[in-house]
Amino acid sequence: MTSRLTFVHALSPLHAGIGQGIGVIDLPIAREKATGLPFLPGSSLKGTLRSLCNAEDRNSIFGPETSEIDPDSNYASSVQFSDQRLLLLPVRSLAGTFAWVTSPYVLYRLLRDMQDIHAKKLPYAIPSVKDKTTCYIVNDASDIVADTSTKQVYLEDLDLVAEASPEIAQYATWLGQQLFPLDEIGRQMLMGRFCLVHDDIFSFLSETATEISARIKLLEDSKTVKKGGLWYEESLPVETVLSGVVLATPTRASGKTETQILDFMKVITDKAVQLGGKTTVGRGICRILLGKEV
Repeated sequence: MTSRLTFVHALSPLHAGIGQGIGVIDLPIAREKATGLPFLPGSSLKGTLRSLCNAEDRNSIFGPETSEIDPDSNYASSVQFSDQRLLLLPVRSLAGTFAWVTSPYVLYRLLRDMQDIHAKKLPYAIPSVKDKTTCYIVNDASDIVADTSTKQVYLEDLDLVAEASPEIAQYATWLGQQLFPLDEIGRQMLMGRFCLVHDDIFSFLSETATEISARIKLLEDSKTVKKGGLWYEESLPVETVLSGVVLATPTRASGKTETQILDFMKVITDKAVQLGGKTTVGRGICRILLGKEV
């Protein structure tokens, strides 16, 4: 069995919903029960990629459709996807337009995934954020520093003091190579906007910095709002980055090796695809990237 990291980069708002909510938001996004952090179910990613294949590759890589006529002819998929968990949350910034925000716990989970896939070289130590008013950035010339004399960073309505961190610079460099392997501008943008905050601050931002849209349903004849036709739905904002793991487990029926399976996955992920709900209104256009072997 061979494993690789996967990354999902949202190019439009991403709504991976759970159906009707019971709170103010009628259609909330999926969140982990314990942490409250947003995620994209692995089944959503797998289903989308399966639909991109021709019939032969679809059956050999992802397994056949469930057969009601001959259940014994079914066999398991050769690829398994974990849930894609929040890695970088884009948050409005007074300077630099927005910041790509993460936290020590989120980076720790990324490291844990890398250990699970037996990465040969792990990234660097994760700095501990000393208090809730501090954030770590790549260097003092970061795009999100609003006042260079006081090192102030303003994220939404939060007032933070920035400190340059060599470890954060190393993480930003490594993630830039994974997310933007052929895009120097993208790597520079990530370096200039990468920001590490306290876990509690990140949890707060994951609840309050998502995109909430009001949607209405009109009566066809009068073009007025139908009674009960107003609702609110939640999405992860543009530029959100999630990460997970894909495992290649060859089956006898697939006739492919682990290397062939991952090479095939790299081909079908090298394009923009639609994930989650609200397809017809342009939601969920994402880049899917297979992590470089490490």
